[in-house]
Amino acid sequence: MRNLAVARRYAKALLLIGKEDGQAETYREELESFSNLLSENPALEQAINNPLYDAAGRRHVLETVIDRQGLTGALSAFLLLIFEKGRFGFVKHINDFYQKLADELRGVGRATLVTAMELPSDTVEKIREALSKMTGNDVKLEVEQDPALIGGIVTKVGDLVLDGSIRTQLQNMRESLKRGESV
Repeated sequence: MRNLAVARRYAKALLLIGKEDGQAETYREELESFSNLLSENPALEQAINNPLYDAAGRRHVLETVIDRQGLTGALSAFLLLIFEKGRFGFVKHINDFYQKLADELRGVGRATLVTAMELPSDTVEKIREALSKMTGNDVKLEVEQDPALIGGIVTKVGDLVLDGSIRTQLQNMRESLKRGESV
């Protein structure tokens, strides 16, 4: 949990810098690209993160990657700072938080739709539009499948959970029967 708090703090700090210099969206794209590069190349991430290699060599690898990526000066300095502070292992979490914060800054909400089976794209779009109206924000909708739901959908928007799954309805019925209530 502490790791996520650290990642959130760094993401907020980078967003503040981005707001001040008007580059928040540029940093968003560059950080996302850099994080994806690490995800796609575990050996590269190991070469930068592994303390068994000397710090100067790891820093040189990081600087080379930064140069090849053509990152802005502020993001380059940010990545070198988190490396120096021993926080480079948090890059993916920092990116996740930064993406959410940058979306909020642009008025874009994030939501998750969990379904028992794949839904047609027009249905997903109608749900996204309804969530956009409900929240007053443009909503990015991430769709997941979970056959354990049996049927129905579960939608998460921020802290709000709208659970219309058959699994939950069956659990509620079971609890009612245990309490002796009529269903």
